[in-house]
Amino acid sequence: MNRPVYLDHAATTPVDPRVAKVMAQCLTAEGEFGNPASASHDFGDAARSRVETARAQVASAVGASPDEVIWTSGATEANNLAIFGIAQYYREHGRHLVTARTEHRAVLDPCRELERRGWRVTYLEPDGGGVIHPDQVAAALKADTVLVSIMHVNNEIGVIQDIAAIGAICAKHGGARLHVDAAQSVGKSAVDFAGLGADLMSLSAHKAYGPKGVGALLVSRRRSASGSGAGSGQRERVQLTALQFGGGQEHGLRAGTVATHQVVGMGLAFELARAAPSSEAEHIARLRERLWRGLAALGGTFRNGDAERSVPHVLNVSFEGVEGESLIAAVRGRLAVSTGSACSSALPEPSYVLRALGRDDILSESSLRFGLGRDTCERDIDTAVAVVTEAVSALRRLAGT
Repeated sequence: MNRPVYLDHAATTPVDPRVAKVMAQCLTAEGEFGNPASASHDFGDAARSRVETARAQVASAVGASPDEVIWTSGATEANNLAIFGIAQYYREHGRHLVTARTEHRAVLDPCRELERRGWRVTYLEPDGGGVIHPDQVAAALKADTVLVSIMHVNNEIGVIQDIAAIGAICAKHGGARLHVDAAQSVGKSAVDFAGLGADLMSLSAHKAYGPKGVGALLVSRRRSASGSGAGSGQRERVQLTALQFGGGQEHGLRAGTVATHQVVGMGLAFELARAAPSSEAEHIARLRERLWRGLAALGGTFRNGDAERSVPHVLNVSFEGVEGESLIAAVRGRLAVSTGSACSSALPEPSYVLRALGRDDILSESSLRFGLGRDTCERDIDTAVAVVTEAVSALRRLAGT
């Protein structure tokens, strides 16, 4: 049986063979298998050296300093550490947060939990293209706002937010720290932690041809000018309350033995992503437009997200006149795609991201997210168009539409 065409790179990418090779070197007796926290022997020193090299690789790829990189199990943990860590540390300064309705559940669910604990959260509505405008953030800020959390690249529709403008607004406010979920960004859009003005940034390895189960939280060590007025001056470096304890690793923010092979894999994956030629993104952009043209020829198709402000790797399309579960069932086995976020696709409900864009429940349910990667080729695109065209046409005939 032939394997289905894989167009779900927005959920996870295959591990680059070069990454797998260096990871394997940290798993056996012939390699650097020691505990990187062990300072009393050479095995620990060798493992720690590999960990710190990886830390420098990640930092270099995203415009950060190595001492700003805190290893986590992935972007979900990084999001939780950022949101709960800020809320707890600055709880005496304020209990108001700002985020968007189109954020990943790894941001929305922590915010809802904080609401249950007494914090207040403002949820910004995107425009029809999925864009959160900086003036919306400015209007939402209050005297007691301690955190703004806005993702860089949306995981379902690929829309890129103007993080630099939002960062400038937060800096002017003074007390509002900016957290950015950038899990979908590395390898798809330029990331400059310092240049964007973010205080915290969540990263994931498995979106960038690295291993699953590892990520990082960038915690700014910069001091910056704060807003005008009585509170103006030099803003202190961002501080967090740790969520787990037991060893003091990662500047005391994330206790536990560092998984050497995982972080080494993430480090090389990010280095390779940074070195990828611009022609790769241009090639993927051409493939995405080829895919959209083929699907649009069906009629009754709707492209979700602002096409001019999106990464080329993601295409989200709603199909009129079909039922969502039937559509997925019809393409399954021949085409690997998603109905939305991989963390939410099993939930029997329409995409909350598409509903926030103004799509009704029926169109939100009948949407497919196509994730293109560096190994996607024209044959894959043509196969996807043929499979979806066949499935949608058959379902429409059955429905009499």
